[in-house]
Amino acid sequence: MTAVLTRPGALVREIRTDGVEARLLQALAFLTVALSSFEGYLLEINDTVTKIPAGLLVVAWFVVRVRQRRLPAFHPAHVALAVLAVAVLASAAIHNGDTFTLDYTQRWVSFLLTALVLLDLASREVPVRVLVWASVLGAAVAGGGALWSFLIDDSPRATGPMEDPNDLAYVLVSAVPLLVALFVPRRRRDGADGMPRRSIPRAGAVLIGVLVLILVLGAAVTVSRGGLIALTVAVTWLALRRGIAPRVMVGVGAVVVVAGAVMALAFSTLVGQALSQKDQVAGSNVDTRALRWQIAAEMLPEHPLLGVGPGGFRSNYLGVSHNAELEEQTPVAHNMYVEVAAELGLLGLAGFLGLIGVALWSSEKAVRAARAGPDRLLPLAVQCSLIAVLVASTFLSEQYYMPLWSMIAAACALGLRNGTEAVR
Repeated sequence: MTAVLTRPGALVREIRTDGVEARLLQALAFLTVALSSFEGYLLEINDTVTKIPAGLLVVAWFVVRVRQRRLPAFHPAHVALAVLAVAVLASAAIHNGDTFTLDYTQRWVSFLLTALVLLDLASREVPVRVLVWASVLGAAVAGGGALWSFLIDDSPRATGPMEDPNDLAYVLVSAVPLLVALFVPRRRRDGADGMPRRSIPRAGAVLIGVLVLILVLGAAVTVSRGGLIALTVAVTWLALRRGIAPRVMVGVGAVVVVAGAVMALAFSTLVGQALSQKDQVAGSNVDTRALRWQIAAEMLPEHPLLGVGPGGFRSNYLGVSHNAELEEQTPVAHNMYVEVAAELGLLGLAGFLGLIGVALWSSEKAVRAARAGPDRLLPLAVQCSLIAVLVASTFLSEQYYMPLWSMIAAACALGLRNGTEAVR
């Protein structure tokens, strides 16, 4: 505990987290984010294994803050989180007898609390780069599983640790933009013009290349169009904001294309089967999703304020649509925004969109505060990852997956840090 003089006659005590506590919080935050990307493998071991890191993280955070007698630093995201929490709990109370209400309410509460904790920790004890590394390495394990399931297990479309290839693609593409923040170019001797030159360490460049291949090729073998669109938008935004040099982008793209071509030639039968299967279901998928979006839109006017309850889209879909889908009787909407609106009403939608809006604003604030140089890469990478998440969620119901919440927390934390956190 150290004393800090803030103004004449005012002596306050600044309470710092000690080294052991900080390392524990960092480890738990890392595990919470990383393990969520391949929790399907962990569920095969035990249903509760995936909940342990997040539970321990919340408990450790609470104990540390009580010991410090310190509240989280305020961020506008807290208001949006509070509105969203009220909508979830109120809607759940009204629809507590529905089939999926309890399960989905628990999911909402879990993610809202995790986002709150990650935001607070990432603005203080846990460097945002810890969340970035966790997201990338967790997604890399999932990407490796995707390639294994496709190339070795002969899955028509890669699934790896997740049942739905589209959800897997979402996790993988959201991690790709984060790669630009993993390594800071190091200084070399001044060039002929007297200006310092920078380069990425060779080992770092190799690691980035390997991770790019795992994530992009893993996403490719899911044959997810939504994932491809999200990746294209995120990378385009990254290029427009000059987060990556054009020659580097061209070089990385060439390597990915060559690697993809080699894989397609070596496993031509598998690739042909995957494309054929995707082609067969592509048309019906578009029609089915359009119908689900329409049904979600019809549910909202019936329950405008608080919706049909958490998980209520699934339990009410058949009754509202009068359409019994052969593959799934209780489907999700396959659009995060219309599903949140239908289930949590206008109040929940306002809190949800408000949370997304302040996260984007906060990331932009951090990007502009850093202005240029290596420190700018971290907030820009987080912003691009969040954009990938938001675009992919136009075609998927991804409000129950960690990339959305961890990137919202990271973006808001960077705003509190004013974009000054070094990524070394």
